[in-house]
Amino acid sequence: MVTRIGDTNTPFQAWLRPDGRKGIRNVICVVYLVECAHHVARQIVSKCDDSEVHLIGFPGCYPNDYAYKMMEALCTHPNVGGAVLVSLGCEGFNREALKHHIEGSGRPVETYVIQNEGGTLETIRKGVEAVRRIQTIANQTPRGDMSVSELVIGTICGGSDGTSGITANPAVGRAFDTLGAAGAACIFEETGELVGCEKIMASRAITPELGAELEASVLKAEKYYTIMGYGSFAPGNAEGGLTTQEEKSMGAYSKSGSAPICGIIKPGDVPPSGGLYLLDVVPDGEPRFGFPNISDNAEIVEMIASGAHLTLFTTGRGSVVGSAISPVIKVCANPETYRKLSGDMDIDAGRIMEGRATLDEVGAEITDRVLRVAAGEQTLSEQMGHQEFILTYKTFDPVGPACLPLRGKQAF
Repeated sequence: MVTRIGDTNTPFQAWLRPDGRKGIRNVICVVYLVECAHHVARQIVSKCDDSEVHLIGFPGCYPNDYAYKMMEALCTHPNVGGAVLVSLGCEGFNREALKHHIEGSGRPVETYVIQNEGGTLETIRKGVEAVRRIQTIANQTPRGDMSVSELVIGTICGGSDGTSGITANPAVGRAFDTLGAAGAACIFEETGELVGCEKIMASRAITPELGAELEASVLKAEKYYTIMGYGSFAPGNAEGGLTTQEEKSMGAYSKSGSAPICGIIKPGDVPPSGGLYLLDVVPDGEPRFGFPNISDNAEIVEMIASGAHLTLFTTGRGSVVGSAISPVIKVCANPETYRKLSGDMDIDAGRIMEGRATLDEVGAEITDRVLRVAAGEQTLSEQMGHQEFILTYKTFDPVGPACLPLRGKQAF
């Protein structure tokens, strides 16, 4: 029996940001702006020894518009209360512009350039002191009511097996239907894992033009993977009982639920209203920077950059990762995996396989867990200190008007 905390009409307390958005966490980000500053930034976080101080960063020495847009979005995410920027000093990242952007959002921020501060130890010392100052300011952020209609929720699957499309993924789809109907913005992604589903997906678009864009996004992913000589079907998927790309695609697609699809966004684009959105994560143009996402956490970071307050992560084979900035709720598809990794799994959707629960019951449990986590309850990955983060090079064109046909309007 699962104890419910209330329905989707019940508000919860959130952090009220100066820019008008609301956060469910009050994280301080320590941000490295090149790999050469990674160790120093990591030591600052380690010496702070505080679960609300998170490490994020971009390792590249050369600038990239996508990476800069992502860092702007991440450092001013509703769950972020302030930031400490750590630069080596000679990298191409525009640290002054990023600092100005963060200041413009009303958040406290300080910048430290290792080449100017006296090296590793002195920068670490100053960085720790800066975190404490910024935390003091961030902790004074007022609190107030937040409704489900103000939530942004992402979903991703990783380590899928033959149970994923039967239990966890469609159960998340049920939760998305409930949360979206209550006004939340729900984001699903993985166009490389929707190959074969493009026409079915397009039939749910709220306009024919959006339907065409949905099909095009999947065809772009298919072309990209073909050129790379790589697809989303991994050996672990086959070992877990999946037999074809289409079978995996249908399972991944089921996370989206049954609501109308009201738009396409790209990493760093925030949904303009409640409803269901596809996040197109495959770069535009010819492949330039390798595989679109080298791990599940790269896609989680992109959903966070698009405003996701939390992420629903479904897995059949098992995954233990969490993320920086926004909590990850693990939904385990396989009952055997749950028994092995119960300490990492928030929801046992494998009960559906064994007749101990229905899809609707698990969907309701996922919805309730979202409400609990939004209200402050920690996920298991948060409790264990998981704060994985990765950001690499990509390039994107802006979305066109057909991708957001109801910009600023409620989709339900």
